[in-house]
Amino acid sequence: MAQPARLYHTQQVHYLRKGITYADDGTTVDVGTIPAGSMVLKPLSGVLVTTVFNAGSTNVLDVGPSTDSGTDLWATDLALGALAFVPLDEAVTFLVSVDTYVQAAVDLTGTAATTGAAEIVICYIPDNDG
Repeated sequence: MAQPARLYHTQQVHYLRKGITYADDGTTVDVGTIPAGSMVLKPLSGVLVTTVFNAGSTNVLDVGPSTDSGTDLWATDLALGALAFVPLDEAVTFLVSVDTYVQAAVDLTGTAATTGAAEIVICYIPDNDG
């Protein structure tokens, strides 16, 4: 369910943060809503793997606007198999013209995972300089 966009009245970097675990495999996770006119800070946005995902074959995450059929417009197959911060990886515009609802898809294949935890972080600067 879409959430209202977060917009503070002062000039500061905003962010969305959403925890995921191996139990989210095969689901679409709601991250939050970015307000219209915002700039997503690609180098500061991605996923921080805090506990390695250990599915037998594939341990990846897609991230993007909910209007994207694969929810992977901003990140496709971010690796969850090592402790690391993995930034968004797509070469697309990160300016949002309308309120943008962000989702992520966890994809684990092979032997069922028994471990895995991470934090999805989307940093953005709203258009509040007017």
